[in-house]
Amino acid sequence: MILKNKVVATVSVLVSAAAACAVAQTVHAAAAPASIHIPGEGLFTESLTSTKDGTVIVGSVMGRTIFRVKPGAETAEAWIQPGTAGLAGVFGVFADEKSNTLWACSGSFGAPGTPPSSPSALYAFDLKTGAHKAHYALPTAGGFCNDIAVDKNGNAYVTDTNNMEVVVLKKGAKGLAVWSAPDAFGPKGGVLDGIAVLGDRVFTNTLITSKLFATPTGKDGKAGTTVEVKLDSPVERPDGMRSFGANSLLVAEGGGSKLSKVVISGDSGKRTVLKEGLTNGLVAVTVVGTKAYALESGMRIGPPGAGGETPPKPAVATGVEVGRP
Repeated sequence: MILKNKVVATVSVLVSAAAACAVAQTVHAAAAPASIHIPGEGLFTESLTSTKDGTVIVGSVMGRTIFRVKPGAETAEAWIQPGTAGLAGVFGVFADEKSNTLWACSGSFGAPGTPPSSPSALYAFDLKTGAHKAHYALPTAGGFCNDIAVDKNGNAYVTDTNNMEVVVLKKGAKGLAVWSAPDAFGPKGGVLDGIAVLGDRVFTNTLITSKLFATPTGKDGKAGTTVEVKLDSPVERPDGMRSFGANSLLVAEGGGSKLSKVVISGDSGKRTVLKEGLTNGLVAVTVVGTKAYALESGMRIGPPGAGGETPPKPAVATGVEVGRP
C-alpha cells in the first residue's frame, strides 16, 4: 500500500511538472509579438540579432544607436548610445552568447567603392550590460565592416564590402586579418554583404551580383577554396542572412522584398520563399523561437524612376513563422 501511494504521488508530481512546462511554453509562445517596432524617424536600421531568451538587438546606421527589445516586447528601446567609444553608424550586429559579446560593425556611408567618412571598425560590447570591450580596425585600406558571424570556436568573421573580402578576428587575437583568398567573391563593386556559418563552412552573399558563396575552414583555420552555391532559383539582391539549423540559411532578399530559406546540400541550394511583400527596405533577419523576424529599415534606395529612393518610413521587424530547424 505504501509503495502504491508513492507511485501515485510520483506520477502526480510528474504530470503536474509536465503541465506546468506546457503552460510555460504556451505563455512563452503567446508572448512572441507579431512585429517589433523601432521608434524614431530616418534611423535606417540595418541589422538585427537575438539571444536564446528572446531578446532582440537592432543596429541603426543613421541613428548611430543600438536598440534592445526585451523578450516578448513590441517596441525597441535605445540601449548603446551614439558615440560610445567612438561608435558611428551601426551596420551588422551579432550576439555571441558563448563569449558574452555583442559584435557590431561601425562606420558610415560613402560614395560606392570609396572609404566610409567615419573609419570602419568591428566593435565588441558586453552582451548583458552594453559596456564597450574593444574595437578593431579593418586590415585593408578603405575597408567597410558590413556584417558578422561567429563559428563554434569563437572566431568572428566579417564581410569587408568595399574590398570584397572576409576578414577574421581569431579568438584571443589582437586584431583582424584577411581570411579569404583574393577575388574569391568577384571584383570590387559586387557588394559583399551577408555572412553566416554552417558547420565548417562560411557562407557569404553579394548584394549587387545576387550570388551565394561557400568557403570551407581548414583544420588550420585557413580559408579553403570558395565556390558559388548553385541555387535551384535565384536570390534577388540578398542582404542579411542567418544560419538556421545544421544545413539551412534564412536570407533577406532586399531586391525581391522576400524572406527565403535556402537548404544547403553540398555546393547546391534549394530556395523556398517564406514571405513576400516586405517592401519597406528589407535588410536582415533573426530567429526567436519558431519565428523569424524580417527587418525592414524604412528606407529604400535605388535608381531614380525605377522604384528607387522613397521617403523614410518607421522601421519594423515582421514576425514570420518558420518552425524549428
